[in-house]
Amino acid sequence: MKLTIASETFQHTGSFKFRAAFQVAKNVPQSNVIAASSGNFGQALAFACRIFGKKCTVVMPDTSAKVKVDAVRNFGGIVDLIDVSQISREARVAQLAAEDPDAYISSAFDDAWVIAGNATLGTEILEHFSDLEAIVAPVGGGGLTSGLVLATHEDNRNVRVIAAEPLAGNDAARSFRAGKLETNESEPKTIADGARTRSLGKLNWDVLHGHDGLNSVIEVPDSQIIETVRTLFLKLNLKVEPTGALAVAAVLNNQELFMTGRPVCCVVSGGNVDPAVYAKILTDL
Repeated sequence: MKLTIASETFQHTGSFKFRAAFQVAKNVPQSNVIAASSGNFGQALAFACRIFGKKCTVVMPDTSAKVKVDAVRNFGGIVDLIDVSQISREARVAQLAAEDPDAYISSAFDDAWVIAGNATLGTEILEHFSDLEAIVAPVGGGGLTSGLVLATHEDNRNVRVIAAEPLAGNDAARSFRAGKLETNESEPKTIADGARTRSLGKLNWDVLHGHDGLNSVIEVPDSQIIETVRTLFLKLNLKVEPTGALAVAAVLNNQELFMTGRPVCCVVSGGNVDPAVYAKILTDL
């Protein structure tokens, strides 16, 4: 197996989310944008809105990594911290939207501009390969994998798109097994904070479950995610957040699924990890 890594850790704001956030901030006419995020989309949206002179409010769980909360504020965004056991992200966004009916409500994944922005990554990956077997990427709400699927459709080659999902929050895998959209009862308790979504977005489900959509979903235990974060640091000197390690973890622990000898590209989606969490992962052997 030929394994290639497409690392978005060096993207603006440290993750692939800037691709989506830029499209939102650039294309919507509203001057105020409200979104919910664990952090990566929030800081990307705050930065993109600053570029286009727009106001940005991000609803974040109070368990979000401090480095991500600080980043949203440093990019000029307003952070609205909530206890998700008391109120959901969606409910809090709805409250804020009621206060400003003219605001644009952007989902971090269930948004056409978001999907279009993420598709640019797929296009770039496909430009580098003539014989690619598969693109493997993390899945939470499905914005990234939806964009990758659309990019492969445009390319018109037989390239599989495979999702890597935390076992502790496996709503996407359950949805594909059931043939209908499944929802987690509460936010998943996984170290992969970027994948702590309750379900795939409706737009994303239509893309991923449609004809020639997502090929499969690989469920990854937190123990394998943690081990892969260490491996990427020790072997490649690459700092990766737990969600960003999902795809590599899925491939390394399921190599029998990739036996054609053609290249497999793993998307490392971001590197924004709280220093204390990262240090614990690296040293708690």
